[in-house]
Amino acid sequence: MILVTNDDGIYAPGIKALYQELAHLEEVTVVAPDTEQSAVGHSISLSNPLRVNKITLNDGIPGWSVTGTPADCVKIALAELLPERPDLVVSGINLGPNVGINVLYSGTVSAATEATILGLKAMAFSLNTYMNADFATAARLARRVLERFRDWPGWQQKVCLNVNLPALPENQIKGIKIVHQDTGPLVEHFERRIDPRERVYYWLAEINKRRDLDLDTDYGALQAGYITVTPICFDLTHYPTLEALRRFNGDLPDKN
Repeated sequence: MILVTNDDGIYAPGIKALYQELAHLEEVTVVAPDTEQSAVGHSISLSNPLRVNKITLNDGIPGWSVTGTPADCVKIALAELLPERPDLVVSGINLGPNVGINVLYSGTVSAATEATILGLKAMAFSLNTYMNADFATAARLARRVLERFRDWPGWQQKVCLNVNLPALPENQIKGIKIVHQDTGPLVEHFERRIDPRERVYYWLAEINKRRDLDLDTDYGALQAGYITVTPICFDLTHYPTLEALRRFNGDLPDKN
């Protein structure tokens, strides 16, 4: 069984397209937020209860809506809603890319990361556009990527795969590139606006722009027309610094 979730909300077209494509492989269960939860990161609900409703989407797709975050959805699905543990958790298809530093903010990626914390394989899929999205094509591409990597013997526990899909016709996609996360600084700005009562407010605008494209990174390869696959994990420890601090502190572990 495959558990499908997202951060755009259970009524988003991306999750419907993903369900329809993955249902050709095996049983699929949808558990997703009842409203959009973009950029909530890995937040979970502590002060508010989770209300869960069983619903039927267009074309008869069954699912569970949750009044919580993407990470909440994965947690409640495994703890209460599913009759058995899924073989795989798939998050998406997100409207807009999740590359570079934005991976830290992404609810889509965080749902996949939560699944790895709970001991499951997981993949996150995002589409590199915010308008006129062709989710049917994106879902076909997602299925191919999933089938290619799902049974890879080197897939380690605690690692999920973050996949970004170009918003291009299939015959213009250059292939699949295995890349690392772009860690360059964001080029972003806020638009200053005035509301009808003449109060100033600000809206975060461009957040993905880069001056240079590095084809070894998720951002650069995606912009160049490749499907990008980046293995990520929830262990944020910087091990070279850890060892340096131990040596500095005289706390180097006993080699015996």
